[in-house]
Amino acid sequence: MAAILETNGLKKNFFTKSALRGIDLKVESGRILGLMGPNGSGKTTLLKILAGLQKPTAGDFSVTGVGGGYGTKGLVSFLADRNTLYPWMRAIDAIDFYGDFFADFDRAKAMDMLSFMKLSPTARVREMSKGMIEKLNLTLAFSRRAKLFLLDEPLGGVDPVARERIVSTIIRTWTEDSAIIVSTHLVNDVERLFNDVAFIDDGEIVLSGDAETLRAERGKSIDQLYIDLFSDR
Repeated sequence: MAAILETNGLKKNFFTKSALRGIDLKVESGRILGLMGPNGSGKTTLLKILAGLQKPTAGDFSVTGVGGGYGTKGLVSFLADRNTLYPWMRAIDAIDFYGDFFADFDRAKAMDMLSFMKLSPTARVREMSKGMIEKLNLTLAFSRRAKLFLLDEPLGGVDPVARERIVSTIIRTWTEDSAIIVSTHLVNDVERLFNDVAFIDDGEIVLSGDAETLRAERGKSIDQLYIDLFSDR
């Protein structure tokens, strides 16, 4: 399979603090990678670099062979870990906004996903629960014809029913010619999604590989591996 993402020695420093210490990662087409680690481990920093929102201090990356930078912004769809929509917006306003902003935005797919999410087009952001806002943002992110989808803590703070709908949407959106990275510390809820996993701590990948292989070799679930790796955090 072709590589959707390759990173080579990615580092990021904020003044004297090292947020990333040399990340080497490869994600092939048709794969869903779980990026797992405790808060402050570097997950969000890595995703922001891949999304083009931050520049690495050192190292580089490519998406479908295109060097990271301006050229990859049109290939990457990023779901941030916090809401960026205006409170006055209706769901349909957000869809119109994305349609104007992103040339690869598929409005028909967005409307279909809105229905699947059981969200009214006229519902306003300020009237939505956290779970509803998360589902709307996921709809917007997945309605782009991107090659790499980056989801930063898509389950954070939402109820179990919303979590299940979000997980179903990720499965429903999966395609063989793209890849998805899901950053999370709620491993038990989503580990069944992952083809590959990468555990990150203090800006370094401490364990990575095929999820099924790791389960067989270690005799543990991905959730239990997470607990073992980070139980002292």
